[in-house]
Amino acid sequence: MAPAFKTVALIGRYKSRDAAEPLGALGRFLAGRGCTVLMEKETAAESGVDAFPLVDRADIGSRADLVVVLGGDGSMLTAARSLAHAGVPLVGVNQGRLGFLTDIALGKMVEQMGKVLDGEYRVEPRTMLDAAVQRADSVRFSTLALNDVVVNKGATGRLIEFMVHIDGEFVYDLRADGLIVATPTGSTAYALSSNGPILQPGVPGLALVPICPHTLSNRPIAVSDAAVIQVTIKRAADALLHFDGHPSFELEEGDRVTVKRAEHVVKLVHPPGYSYYAMLREKLHWSEALF
Repeated sequence: MAPAFKTVALIGRYKSRDAAEPLGALGRFLAGRGCTVLMEKETAAESGVDAFPLVDRADIGSRADLVVVLGGDGSMLTAARSLAHAGVPLVGVNQGRLGFLTDIALGKMVEQMGKVLDGEYRVEPRTMLDAAVQRADSVRFSTLALNDVVVNKGATGRLIEFMVHIDGEFVYDLRADGLIVATPTGSTAYALSSNGPILQPGVPGLALVPICPHTLSNRPIAVSDAAVIQVTIKRAADALLHFDGHPSFELEEGDRVTVKRAEHVVKLVHPPGYSYYAMLREKLHWSEALF
């Protein structure tokens, strides 16, 4: 039987020699099933696995039908940002710690990937964010994010002050350590540790989660993912804009950070047996015995 995906690209965890053995094993298995296997160039250089044709990450979207990421959530986030525009689906093999985005356990990699190649899978679209920083009359920085976009205080530890508007309507003026704008995917990341709500991935919403607000009545809120959120910096200290955990841009007073739903989505491939709620029970240790 012909595989459900004819050309499969492999991406490994950044700077991880531990990926060499499973990458090689997976590549040989896929080739044995009749797939054309491509290896991302940086992955090959880091892992030493170069038995398959090499491809630049920028070209993967136009050449592959499926991308398999061996790593943790960080590896999946990076792959998602770089490949979302191409619409190529992603599936993750967990070599990290929590693995909210990497569905396949390393020990079941060949078994589960075999089922995916047999057509036993489902594809789930995940919302991404488009963020831009406007200073005066020009856009100084823009990026995509799958988990979250965060306006945060810098190293000085001093509160920052900012205004929040949603669809042009004033919401509040806040002094805090920062603000998280999270997708449903990102609701189990930084937003969760800041007491934000968990949003099921199919919910068309975004979570706005203040980080250590000076006024305790400022609570997380969920808004439509069609909303346009604007954060205007009033007092910056050394405030930063983060996306998916990466510090990326130094903010100044008067900067306007606009966050909205991105044009593209990320397509995640789930193997048979995947359950979002079972994943939450496992990763968050729900239903465990108290004694």
